[in-house]
Formats: sequence, C-alpha cells, structure tokens
Amino acid sequence: MRHDTSDETARVREFFGERAARWDARFPDDGPAYERAVAELGPPEGGAVLDAGCGTGRALPALRAAVGSRGTVLGADLTPEMLRAARDAGRHRHARLLLTDVRRLPLRDGCLDAVFAAGLVSHLTGPEAGLRELARVVRPEGALALFHPVGRAALAARQGRELTADDVRAEPNITALLAASGWRLTSMADDEDRYLALAVRD
Repeated sequence: MRHDTSDETARVREFFGERAARWDARFPDDGPAYERAVAELGPPEGGAVLDAGCGTGRALPALRAAVGSRGTVLGADLTPEMLRAARDAGRHRHARLLLTDVRRLPLRDGCLDAVFAAGLVSHLTGPEAGLRELARVVRPEGALALFHPVGRAALAARQGRELTADDVRAEPNITALLAASGWRLTSMADDEDRYLALAVRD
C-alpha cells in the first residue's frame, strides 16, 4: 500500500470520502451501463484485470463474470470510505481491494490483461502520468476502457457547466493523451447515456 500526502490527494479523498456512503443511492440505474462497458472491454477468461479508481466497486461483479473464477480482479482506489462502501455492498467477494494511488500501483510491469477506469481520467492530476502508470502494468496489446455512465454533454448539464475545448475527455484531447502515455485509441462513444473510450497498449 502506498500513500501520497499531497494536497491533491487530500482533496480527492475529501471529495469522495464524504460522498461514499450515498454514492450508489445517487446513481441506482447505472449497473447495465457498467456491464455493457465491461463486455466491450472484453477482458479474457482467466485473465487479470484492474478496476482503477474502483470507488464502490460497481464494475467488479461484471469484471469477475468476464474473467471467471480462474481470473484475477483487482479494485484500486485512493479513498478508504469508497472501499468501505464496496465491502459493505459485498463487492469485495469479486475482487481484491487495494487502497492505493493509481498513479503509483504496487504491481509489476505487464501483469494485467486489461484496465477498466470509470470516471477516473478527469480526476487525475497530471493524467498523462496516471495513464502511463496504467500502461506500465498492462501487457502489450492489453486493453483499457475509460468509461462514464453518461456522456460529456449530459454530465456538464448535470453539473451546471458548459463543455469547453480543453475537456480532457474530448476526442482530440483523449486521443493525444493516450498516445503520449503508451496507448492507442481504438474506438470512442460519447453519447447521452455513456462515454466509452477503448484503447490498446502499444
């Protein structure tokens, strides 16, 4: 377990920590969207997959179903309260939970077949470094899914803000960011009901 005492880490932990107990209740209908995104990521049966920034672990049952009983599922999150909520929901039965910063994972190079990351990239300080760390732990030609259960426009409307050209998840920006950090974008959907950028490890 690795800890970061930076102001940014403290801010993220505070933001998500105070929301963790109510998180699933705020978004009760997202389950099918997670299942569909995991299916499109397509982690191999018997493979090893990481849910990076797993939060309350909503993707963990689908990831376990994908890799099967012989596979390995890890859920990593920076916020203790989120991992506690995942355990309270019983999702720890599907994965090994790690309290760690996804920018400094306690994993060896190339040990994973795929990474699933829901809502992560916009919360990373220095997202290129974070995506590069995810690339480090994934084998060549392994897969990455950057997911959100609503698209960018719907999320901006929910948050009462306008979309801007510097949005890290906009297609030109995420394409360049992935390329700079060891990934190649293979497909992207930015619809009202989901955002999903799929990439492979170069």
